[in-house]
Amino acid sequence: MTRQDLDRHLQKNTAPRAMALFGESHFFIDRYSTALARIEGASVLSMYHDEYDFNAAKAHLSQGSLFGDQNLLLIKHEKKLSKAELDVFVDLVGKNPDNTFIYCYVGDDVKSVDTAFKGSHTGSVRFYSPFASEARTILLQEAQRAGVQLDNQAALHLLDIHNNDLSLACNELSKLSILNKPITMREIDEHVYGLSEIKLDHFITQVVEKKEFLPSLHHLLESGVAEVYILTSLSKFLTELYLFNTTIKLHGIADSILVLGYKLPEFIVKERASLSIKISADGYKKGLNCLLETELKMKSTGSPDQEALLLSALLKLQSIL
Repeated sequence: MTRQDLDRHLQKNTAPRAMALFGESHFFIDRYSTALARIEGASVLSMYHDEYDFNAAKAHLSQGSLFGDQNLLLIKHEKKLSKAELDVFVDLVGKNPDNTFIYCYVGDDVKSVDTAFKGSHTGSVRFYSPFASEARTILLQEAQRAGVQLDNQAALHLLDIHNNDLSLACNELSKLSILNKPITMREIDEHVYGLSEIKLDHFITQVVEKKEFLPSLHHLLESGVAEVYILTSLSKFLTELYLFNTTIKLHGIADSILVLGYKLPEFIVKERASLSIKISADGYKKGLNCLLETELKMKSTGSPDQEALLLSALLKLQSIL
């Protein structure tokens, strides 16, 4: 079915009880999964990414409800679940009218995602990225809900920075709300990072996790990212990991608000926290010293080849960590 079909089902409360949501727009996947899961009194089991456990999910839909309420299973994963496992969940929903299953696939390969969703009690929707005008309208609506004063020009600029990715643009609203003032293009330029920063974060993670990074490095350099900017970004990232490490030791939890002052998506918090505790205090000290010394050399007059300095520092950092 189309997104418009699903809208009509939601208005009439006739949405299929087994739904597959997938496609290019993660924003719409999240929005419609929330709407479908809004079932009063339901017993809800949500599994995100690596939390997925087939036996636990099956048991949830297999259990009877003492009070006639619904059992709701929500699975969100970037990897495809096997058709055999999806068949089990869809079948359990078909046999019990008190069951609801929502499968959110957020990976890139959308081929055959909804093969298991056949039957009168099932449905599937592929969500395409919205056109610029629709994305702007939705972003302005989300900004109003978040209490962010965002005008048309600023909204378009925020979307442009994130290559019209509505999810990424909306994720910035919580950060912008902290400023507590009207948001113009200037505030967005000062406080928001675009897709190039996300690619840079991926590269930095490769370095810190001691993985092969040369192809990503060459891609960044060819894209015009300066060597010294890569180095200082790596220093900033390593410092943030150290703060996550310290916060976990002091408070027993990984809280991005305590570390950064704003909330990160939960899966990113888990990744940063997991990575932060793998590095020793001595590793942080030596690693940051290595990066700072290299930055000084890069900025010195008559310094040698910048790319060679950067590569040497990255290899040394991996040996230290």
